[in-house]
Amino acid sequence: MVVLLSLAACTDDTEYTAGVWYRRSDFDGVARTDAAGFTIGNIGYLCTGYRGSTKDRLKDCWAYDIEANSWTQCTSMPDAAPARNAATGFAVGTKGYIATGYDATKKDYLNDCWQYDPATNSWKEMASIPDGTDGTNIYGKRYYALSFGIGQYGYLGTGYNDNYQKDFWKFDPSVGDKGEWTAMSGFGGQKRMGGMAFVIDDIAYICGGENNGSDVTDFWCFNPATGTWKELRELYDKSDDDYDDDYTSIVRSYACAFVIDGKGYIAAGQTAGGSYRSNYWIYDPLTDLWDGEDLTDFEGSTRSKAVCFSTGKRGIIATGGASTYYYDDTWELKPYEYEEK
Repeated sequence: MVVLLSLAACTDDTEYTAGVWYRRSDFDGVARTDAAGFTIGNIGYLCTGYRGSTKDRLKDCWAYDIEANSWTQCTSMPDAAPARNAATGFAVGTKGYIATGYDATKKDYLNDCWQYDPATNSWKEMASIPDGTDGTNIYGKRYYALSFGIGQYGYLGTGYNDNYQKDFWKFDPSVGDKGEWTAMSGFGGQKRMGGMAFVIDDIAYICGGENNGSDVTDFWCFNPATGTWKELRELYDKSDDDYDDDYTSIVRSYACAFVIDGKGYIAAGQTAGGSYRSNYWIYDPLTDLWDGEDLTDFEGSTRSKAVCFSTGKRGIIATGGASTYYYDDTWELKPYEYEEK
């Protein structure tokens, strides 16, 4: 039962959970996991991924019109771009970018970057992430990295390439014809793959992921205006206060992150031990606190490695997988509606 009212209006003997998950138009492409995506305006783009039924890596791209609730196929990535899974996507201005991932044909990690222009429905190869030097453990090639766009720049970091990574790179698409990647410094967090990022008021927040079979529990924010990182409250029950008693249920990998009205949302995903998460949590940057009390669990099949779209007002989850199951459904969270327990 969905209720469109505030909790203050509920009777004492009726219990509700906050948030209602609505199933939207199913993804028109083949079911998949490990896709990458980005959001430009009210359009979400879903590209690449892993098709479990045929064990193929993919290079197609689809646009989801959030207002119209409809999917449209876009131009696939060009022949020069390897099919891939576990890539990452971000948007800068009116263009989207797909970078890194895994090429099963060559059995190698990727460090390339491709720009998609919705205005022309076309792809362009951009500069690759530099692939390190002898004697270092820093590689441009990787999969399960995280990325985000703020202002005129893109940012990409962490991931895995036979070693867990914690480096970050800044991408300036305006330099030359193919843009430029610059190594960043200052991130003091743990190495990870499968982490999440969301952006609120031009501040990026980094959390989650796994490292050597353990969940990563640190939580950081990045301010591009000053180029500085700041560690926030750890996602773990470590204090004597009660605010973090349930924080261990926040941590996860390969989850969805989106922003609605100035708050960050983390949903779906899995623990490093392989348990799938059905709950979601809400982060308030004004208090540096998370809220997961009396929230409605995700109402689709539990999953990880889905794609999420975030407009700042709406949050969407699409595709993903769990064990040998691969999904093609699309879900939207309405956080201000309530559902009877």
